[in-house]
Amino acid sequence: MNTADLHTLTGAYAAHALEAEESLRFEEHLASCPSCTAEVAEFRATLARLGSAESAAPPASLKAAVMAALPTVRQDAPVLAPRAGGKRQGDRWGRRWPRFALAACLAAALTTGAVAVQQHREADRAQARATALQQQQDRFADLLTAPDARTATAAATGAAGTGTVVWSQSRAQAAFLASALPDPAAGRTYQLWFADAGTMRPAGLLPHGTGTLLLTGTPDGADAVGLTLEPAGGSPHPSGAPIMLLPLS
Repeated sequence: MNTADLHTLTGAYAAHALEAEESLRFEEHLASCPSCTAEVAEFRATLARLGSAESAAPPASLKAAVMAALPTVRQDAPVLAPRAGGKRQGDRWGRRWPRFALAACLAAALTTGAVAVQQHREADRAQARATALQQQQDRFADLLTAPDARTATAAATGAAGTGTVVWSQSRAQAAFLASALPDPAAGRTYQLWFADAGTMRPAGLLPHGTGTLLLTGTPDGADAVGLTLEPAGGSPHPSGAPIMLLPLS
């Protein structure tokens, strides 16, 4: 591994993707390379934003579903003491118990079945979201560890929040990270664009002010990434000036 190779490992080092020996060698290189030190700091800041943007608390519906199922758990029937004269108070109810038990079992089965179906659907949806999130995180990690990965950050014009773009020509991929932007109003969405010498081509929709998005298309030929506010569903062309424009240089 020569010095030229070490300059390409900033993203992999920040993502803890290096072997122990490579990591030690790179840390020795960092001590004498201010440009790599600055680039590692930028990658670490981007990774921290990615993590905070994608973190999520367990859904409240999960606890509600468990609590709703508790009344369906069967309990033992009470044991009645025999009455004077040898005849038990529970004889009459004892003869009727099988019918009540059958009705109770049917009701419990229907209720439990409905809860189980709902829980299964929620689990399927949660699994689908987790799978999609994992796939996106894997692609982000691949992008961040590309030898030629670069980042650019800009503040929004006329609003709070910032945006960061990560791109790699060798991976033919770019991603956008929004941080603390105001959520769009009802019927509106953020839209990303690749700017090709002034011509804007759609690159994806971001419905919230905080989050990440792997951009549609490649950064080849683009000199910047823009963000605009558009009607829900997106637009073929920007309907207004970009809220931010991040140079790919």
